[in-house]
Amino acid sequence: MHKLMRYIKGYEKQALLAPLFKMLEACFELFVPLVIASIIDTGIKNGDATFIWTRCGLLVLLAAVGLASSLTAQWFSATAALGFGTALRKDLYRHIDTLSYSELDGIGTPTLVTRMTSDINQVQNGVNLTLRLLLRSPFIVLGALIMAFSISPKLTLLFVLVTVVISLIIWGIMRLTVPIYHEAQNGMDRVTLLTRENYVGARVVRAFARQADELAAFVETNDHLKKIQISAGRISALMNPLTYLVVNLGVIALLLRGGSEVNNGTLTQGEIIALINYMSQILVNLLRLADLVVSVTRALASGMRVNEILNTHSTMTDPGTAELAADAENAVCFDNVTFTYRGAAAPSLTDISFTARTGETIGIIGGTGSGKSTLIDLICRFYDADNGGVTLFDHDVKQYSFAQLRGLVGIVPQQAVLFTGTIRDNMQWAAPGATDEEIWQALEIAQAAEFVRGKPGMLDAPVETAGRNFSGGQRQRLTIARALVPKPRILILDDSASALDFATDAALRKAIKEKTQGMTVFIVSQRAASVQRADHILVLDDGRLVGDAPHAELLHSCEVYKEICLSQLSKEEVAKTL
Repeated sequence: MHKLMRYIKGYEKQALLAPLFKMLEACFELFVPLVIASIIDTGIKNGDATFIWTRCGLLVLLAAVGLASSLTAQWFSATAALGFGTALRKDLYRHIDTLSYSELDGIGTPTLVTRMTSDINQVQNGVNLTLRLLLRSPFIVLGALIMAFSISPKLTLLFVLVTVVISLIIWGIMRLTVPIYHEAQNGMDRVTLLTRENYVGARVVRAFARQADELAAFVETNDHLKKIQISAGRISALMNPLTYLVVNLGVIALLLRGGSEVNNGTLTQGEIIALINYMSQILVNLLRLADLVVSVTRALASGMRVNEILNTHSTMTDPGTAELAADAENAVCFDNVTFTYRGAAAPSLTDISFTARTGETIGIIGGTGSGKSTLIDLICRFYDADNGGVTLFDHDVKQYSFAQLRGLVGIVPQQAVLFTGTIRDNMQWAAPGATDEEIWQALEIAQAAEFVRGKPGMLDAPVETAGRNFSGGQRQRLTIARALVPKPRILILDDSASALDFATDAALRKAIKEKTQGMTVFIVSQRAASVQRADHILVLDDGRLVGDAPHAELLHSCEVYKEICLSQLSKEEVAKTL
């Protein structure tokens, strides 16, 4: 947790003033029993109404100053805690953006969401309570013991005994509940996972009529979390009855022992009342201290979870070098590349070697799980190869800064993702300064200009969350246009035309071929028709390159490719190319 305290920077003054004002409030609170004792021993005993009203006015003044001190402390602590949480959340978000796909795959999205939200909120609440109570509660407990000792050293032993017993009760309950709270926080990860899966896969769940099964799984997980929290709650519920029982027994013992002291003239009635008030203060503040410990323990557990992410460093570093020349004849070269995902039993790619020249169109085809997306992920350097080398324009891909690499390579992923805003906002993601003319040119190539012109506002037409106000084919064409706007040297279409009809797909490929002179294009597709006119086609099978040639040649030399074509095209269409 102490590693996270650096995020309090900028709020040091508030973090210092909050406990100081709480201490000031505590000082006024400790004087209240003495004032009440004086009212009983002097004002009521002597029937002095003026003295009583004067002391009552003093009580009101102490309450008002204490309230002002408390509100000031609350404001300072809340400001510091919110500033801490905001800085931590920003840094965690920034750090997550630096992690490679390898680390993100291992951590998992639901865990990241929980740690970004619930865990940081727990840490923030822990900081808030710490600033308010860490010094105040122990100070009042110690101060009450000292004030009780000043009144009656003999009876102070009773105070010490009650304080020790209450502390043991609180410690025992916390020792039982803290591990349960840890388990509950982990259970939140599972609930978040199921919630996200059902939200993202809502269409699939309904298509297969799995609502009842998914609801049952969620209810089971949620009920398990509820049982954990109820278990902790039942144990925690014992705290107030047990502590109040001890205090009330202590008050009874105090009255019995104090009564004899009053009869002997050693103590006054007002002093007995003051001692009872100090005992109550000890109880209340020990309970507050227990709440603080529970909250801080939760915060520590959450802080450790947040620190796990912050201490996870990317295995893929940005060299940050000056821009490298990107004018070589060979755009992309793979030299005996092998790659294995973290935790996988076997390589996803094995000994892949090929060369793509500048301006060529390269098709990539293969069965499901053959390694097509993995191959293009290595071109973009979303992952680093285990063995072999990947070069772009005769430079190792690891030598490029991420900024230059993202400028050189434009990628359209399998899942068409649009962001909330307008069409223009989405088109300018990779090129913030792109003009309307450049955007329309990209839309024309992507076969998206026609339906964009039909939208009210055209480029200023709104894009709702995840682009849900567009069809699947429209989203795909918009994402293709977005990749074309910055005019990358290498364009990768990762099965990004799967929702397009054959005519639109053909028009798209023709437009890319004719209007992107000098651009190296990779077309990843399950359709043989989408890649058959490529300059050469990479055929993958179980992570190995089993074919690298034009369409007609592959039909003769590659059995895997021939089987794919025969399964999709008629024998007459295949025969025409033989």
